[in-house]
Amino acid sequence: MKELELKYGCNPNQKPSRIYMNDGSELPIQVLCGRPGYINFLDAFNGWQLVSELKKATGLPAATSFKHVSPAGAAVGLPLTETLAKIYWVDDLGELSPLACAYARARGADRMSSFGDFIALSDVCDVDTARLIKREVSDGVIAPGYEPEALELLKQKKKGNYNVIQIDPDYVPAALERKEVYGITFEQGRNELHIDKDFFSNIVTDNKELTDAAKVDLAISMITLKYTQSNSVCYVKGGQAIGIGAGQQSRIHCTRLAGQKADNWWLRQCPKVMELPFKEDIKRADRDNAIDLYIGDEYMDVLADGAWENVFTEKPEVFTREEKRAWLDKMTDVALGSDAFFPFGDNIERAHKSGVKYIAQPGGSVRDDNVIETCNKYGMVMAFTGIRLFHH
Repeated sequence: MKELELKYGCNPNQKPSRIYMNDGSELPIQVLCGRPGYINFLDAFNGWQLVSELKKATGLPAATSFKHVSPAGAAVGLPLTETLAKIYWVDDLGELSPLACAYARARGADRMSSFGDFIALSDVCDVDTARLIKREVSDGVIAPGYEPEALELLKQKKKGNYNVIQIDPDYVPAALERKEVYGITFEQGRNELHIDKDFFSNIVTDNKELTDAAKVDLAISMITLKYTQSNSVCYVKGGQAIGIGAGQQSRIHCTRLAGQKADNWWLRQCPKVMELPFKEDIKRADRDNAIDLYIGDEYMDVLADGAWENVFTEKPEVFTREEKRAWLDKMTDVALGSDAFFPFGDNIERAHKSGVKYIAQPGGSVRDDNVIETCNKYGMVMAFTGIRLFHH
């Protein structure tokens, strides 16, 4: 197949639309089910690059959950703790395969943003992963292959219209890439930057104790940022992104946005949240929305009389600001990556509130000394990579 006609482009009024190979060669994909659209393919191809690089960097199966051309979550296939299995709503599925654990983590980090996601998997989709995907609201999946039973499960989604794409894992894109804007062609070399443990060797803070686990988390952060719309920052803990701030004009707003998502991820693990008395018939999306409201500033939207009765069997107590801060203070050893330099120490101050201990950023700001000084104040480890990772 040398080209594939699409229903429309980014919006329904943008026709005609297609994907094809500029050199006339065969497309490196097969559509096994459904009819993916323009944005679906953008998410699929960016997601595939991300998980492929995570697999190469860590040696572990990887998954990402993409929405609107940026990852909502990304993770490698480390086993789930009992707590994580519960907050990701997979504790009823038993022991999961490493690939399924990777997607549970990627989807579970920010379930609100992942609603209706496009999934990318680094490995052949197995039955465990397909079972997990089948019950989530998702637009599609891309993987290098599918076990027969897994494919049959996926084909049952959306009344047989779920988008399933198989990509050739041996496909190597051209060294130059092009796109058009306003009828003008842009050309650049592909970003083939290889990120590994040596990427973080230039440590500029007093504390230089960068653990192997922290190097993995920082690699996950930087690879995720490589495919996140800039400006962007990414918080990572335990092999998964826990907060991604994308597409903000100000870096501090990225840091705050991603930090709030990381905080929410941790707050969901507080016993007071995990023990919320949900009604048995509540839908998964409604439950996620209720938790997001409960742990946020608009908690009365779900606790007001006439509202809580729709969600809970009894009215929960308010999760006070003091209780939340006390729980957040228990979050430690978080890694943080930035796709460009931090211009001010305020980013570090905000990161500290979310338990950040390890940081990777390009460096090069006229205020690097201030940023380093702020890291030293909190005993953080910061590496300058010297490499910017803008993605547009």
